[in-house]
Amino acid sequence: MTNYKSYETERLTLRPTSTDDAQMLIDLFNAPKWIQFIGERNVKTIAEAKAYIEAKMLPQLERLGYANYTLIRKSDHTKLGSCGLYDREGLEGIDIGYALLPEFEKQGYAFEAASKMKDLAINEFGIAEINAITSKQNFASQKLLEKLDFKLMGTTILPNDTEELLLFSFRTLAPK
Repeated sequence: MTNYKSYETERLTLRPTSTDDAQMLIDLFNAPKWIQFIGERNVKTIAEAKAYIEAKMLPQLERLGYANYTLIRKSDHTKLGSCGLYDREGLEGIDIGYALLPEFEKQGYAFEAASKMKDLAINEFGIAEINAITSKQNFASQKLLEKLDFKLMGTTILPNDTEELLLFSFRTLAPK
């Protein structure tokens, strides 16, 4: 794998997710809010998590130079969750997403990471329009997107799914 850049915020390091993050992904994918708002991934073992990373995350990173990033707290190197930019099937353009392990919610980490990811999308990766999808019941995610200046555009349904999701979008005035 090519050596991809990591990024920093005041409290976090955003490092491209690798198979070294398998246990954190198992914990994240099986957290109650992940299952409620994002959906069951059926990833329960280290081998399944590594296979998921190799099949779903690394190919996009190699193709586009960005994908999923593991959020690591600088003060103690604890892995808190993930944030990234995704070329998601059934969604036009690039999608921003974020999720934290339950014990790290409501501490500003998601906003900090998503703000950095939004800035990188625009200024490093040249993405003029960023989309975001969220469950209609995920009020915390909706509030965060609004705080990031995303606007509600309507709804969408992803392929092979039945849930109608809220579709948000952010468009920069001066794409690079």
